[in-house]
Amino acid sequence: MGIQVCMGASLQCSFGAVSSLIVLPVNRVMVGGVPAANIMDYKPFVNIPTFGVCNSILNPATKRPPPVIFTPAPCVPNIVAPWAPGSPTVLIANMPALNNMSKAMCMWGGVIQVVTPGQFQTMVP
Repeated sequence: MGIQVCMGASLQCSFGAVSSLIVLPVNRVMVGGVPAANIMDYKPFVNIPTFGVCNSILNPATKRPPPVIFTPAPCVPNIVAPWAPGSPTVLIANMPALNNMSKAMCMWGGVIQVVTPGQFQTMVP
């Protein structure tokens, strides 16, 4: 059983630093006094801010012209799919609730995971 993720949760990218989840109050579901997240809260810069510097060799911004030299670049999250797996039995706005076991994938190869869920009282199966 996972813990419900909400606004202010700490996120970590495998190729970047720590950032905080932004959950807009459009779903009108609160947990711990802040908006609760669902798997659709994955949009870059709307829900998932930058992770500082990107260290992925798949990111075209980290390569310089010949000779190709790897240079870390500012992180620009490129997430095109919802968080997975989410909580199949708890729905927020008709979508699975986001729990602390869910992960999101960046197109540059980074795995984004929840470090702290933002609250610790509400569990979701």
